[in-house]
This record gives sequence, structure tokens and C-alpha cells, in this order.
Amino acid sequence: MNGTRMTRIELIIADFIRENPPDPRHLRSISIITPKTFTQMNILVINIKQLLQVEESQGKKRVSGKEMSTVPSIENAYLFAADGLIKDFGKMDSISQSEFYNEMSGKDVQTIDATGKLVLPSFCDSHTHIVYAGSREIEYIDKIKGLSYEEIAKRGGGILNSAKRMQVASETELVEQALVRLEEIKSLGTGAVEIKSGYGLTTESELKMLRVIKKLKELTPLTIKSTFLGAHAVPAEYKQNQSEYVDIVVNEMIPKVGDEGLADYIDVFCDRGFFTREETERIIEAGRKYGMRAKLHANELDFSGGIQAGVKYNALSVDHLEFTGDEEIEALLNSETMPALLPGAAFFLEMEYPPARKMIDAGLPVAMASDYNPGSSPSGNMQFVMSLGCIKMKMLPEEAIHAVTINGAYAMGVESEMGTIKKGKKANFFITKEIPTYAFIPYSYGSDNVEKVILNGEVK
Repeated sequence: MNGTRMTRIELIIADFIRENPPDPRHLRSISIITPKTFTQMNILVINIKQLLQVEESQGKKRVSGKEMSTVPSIENAYLFAADGLIKDFGKMDSISQSEFYNEMSGKDVQTIDATGKLVLPSFCDSHTHIVYAGSREIEYIDKIKGLSYEEIAKRGGGILNSAKRMQVASETELVEQALVRLEEIKSLGTGAVEIKSGYGLTTESELKMLRVIKKLKELTPLTIKSTFLGAHAVPAEYKQNQSEYVDIVVNEMIPKVGDEGLADYIDVFCDRGFFTREETERIIEAGRKYGMRAKLHANELDFSGGIQAGVKYNALSVDHLEFTGDEEIEALLNSETMPALLPGAAFFLEMEYPPARKMIDAGLPVAMASDYNPGSSPSGNMQFVMSLGCIKMKMLPEEAIHAVTINGAYAMGVESEMGTIKKGKKANFFITKEIPTYAFIPYSYGSDNVEKVILNGEVK
């Protein structure tokens, strides 16, 4: 079975390199996209100090309000995974009663002793821009000197800077760079990630980004969802005629993305200085015709109406939400739209943080994501996102855990297979280092508390 899988992946890579020959300058790093060999084994984790986010009941999709203050857990536990799925878990003193006990005792089982360590489901990062061509630390220096995010954008920086680089980068370069970032977040505990386009801003470049994301789905063990974000910014040549660019997004980009099946979702930056609510709704409607559900950038810079637009069109999530008041909270209540907060961007841009405490107290669910991107949140460390949630948004550690696991899974449409420790879900989880409690993860900001990562039932 392993040989067949490796052959398939090797053929994918060979086809990719043949269709996209690498620049000789980058040949030294081409090995990055070659998958490592592995031997899949059944995995038994024993003596787990605390197994977190366990789910016994059926159909749990997300966690809201007061329910977020409690994390279901088992002390002194075991966890058994086989065929890439969670098969069983429970207390150590009941392991001999498991229907899988004989399999657990087999010679092909890899046993991991987690004495003094915790086990959590892998993080689900529902909002990133990981596919980009190069960093933007020069703008970081401009920010230190006092320029605002909007001032940098007006000078041709920001998203437009990344768009220029994207248009000249090859698919091979983009795959190589993105795989390095994916490897990094995987090692930090992330098992599922949503990746957006949006640095192309031309039909050709947007399609290039989405094809790269499609290739990443084939080359990495992470679960990946793709989002078309052609309406991320208005190209400089359309600044005086924004409606013309919206026409291109609606009439040219979306049909081509839809025909090739390149995106799971569609997104719009609905905010002051970007796209209006009316333009946003027009783009959402066009995407729906091709089966792309909305996930919106909303209310990062002002009260834009983006939250209300998202609820109106049953968006899977509305993201950022620094500007969220009573009216926005009321709109989100009783909707199926997940508020997804991105504290890394608020931290990096020195903006006000979203009112997470007010949202949760009102009964809303809350997800958190990294917003990993080169301009406003150049980090995909979800452990640090948890710290920001607790330190800056006054979330309890339990609330932060829900926000980056089950609610994050919901915000990217994978809650049926990830986000909790449940029989039948993907065996995507991580084992911490020896730490006293789960509160230590957000408490010890900047530290990496992940010791071992298991994805699809394989130790990574």
C-alpha cells in the first residue's frame, strides 16, 4: 500500500516539474517538494496525562457561549489510531475492555508513552495567505517609523506589493516557498489550514495561485481548503474605476475558477478603502453559482456592513471583526456564520482587538486563526494565537482551545473529520512536552510546547 502511494505522489511531482521547469537558481531547493518515505503503523498512545477535547456524542459542529468555558477531557488516558483514523480512547484502567485491545497488542503497533504529557486535536487554521512570493520586512520598518497600514498601501506597498511579486513568480517557486511554511506550521501543531488566493489580482495570477494551492493539497499531509480572493484589493490601474475591476472578478475570474474547480470558497475584503457591501454581495452571488460558499474579510478597519452581508448570504465565516458592535453581534446570533478572529494581525498592526469577550458572553461561538501572510501577520504559530486570545482578548484557556480546534474546523468546513478527539475522525493530534496543565500553552507565550505530531495516523 505504501509503495502505491509513493508512486502516485512521485508521479504528481514529476508531472508538476515537467509542466513547470524550475529556474536553475532554485534547483538547490527542489528536494523540498519530494515527499519522505514512511511506514504507516497503528499508533497507541498510553499514559496520557490529559486527553483534551474528547467527543462522545454525535453531531457536534461547534461550541458557543458559556459552553466554551469547559473542555471535555480524560485523565490518565490512552488513544488508539489505525488506518488513519481515531479508533478508540478512554482511561488507561479500561484499556483491556476495548474492542480493539487485541489490535493494540499486535506487533505492528507503534506505542508512544505520553507520561506527563497532554494530547490535543490538531489546530485548524481557518484563515491564511500562505502562498506568497517573498517577505515584506521593508514595510515592517516603515510601520516602525510610524506609517499606517493604509498609508503603506497608498504608496504601492501592502497587497499591491505582493501582487507585483506574484505576477512574476513561477508556480515551482511558489510551491517551494509554501511547503516550507506548511512544514513550519505542521511542526507547531496545525493539521488543517485554509489558504487564500488574492495576491494575483489578474486572472492569470489568481488562477496560478489556486493551482499552486491545489498542488499543495497533493504534496502535504495537512488538510487544505482553498479560497478564491480575487477581490482582495483594487489594482492601481483600476483605482479610478473600481467597478470595472469588480466586473472582471465577476465575469472573468469566477467563471474560470469555477470551471476548473479550483476553490472551495470565495472571499471578499469588505472594508473601508477596499470593497463596498454592494460589491461584496455581487461577488458572493456570482461565486454561489459555482458552488463557492462565502468566507469574508469584514470589519477590520471600520464598520463596513461585511458581517451583515456574510450573515445574509450564509457565509461559513466572517473574519477579522475588530469593529464589532451590538448590531453585528445580533446579526450573528442564530446564524450559521462563524466569527473568526485574527489577533495576530491586530498584534502586528497595533490595532484594537476584536471584542471576543463580548461576543462569547453574548452566546456566540468564536474561532481564531493565524492570518499568516507577509504584510500584516507573518506567523502561523497557533500556540501564539492562543496566547493573544487569552492575553489581549481576555479569553479563558478553555475558550482558546475551542477557538483553534472545533470552531476553527467549523470555520473551514472540516468539523466532521477534525477538531475533536472522536472515534471515526482523522487521527490528527499532537502530543505536548511535559507541561503542568493545558493553560500552560497560552501562558508560556512564544514557547513551542509541541513534542510530537500525528497526522492521518502517521507520526510526522
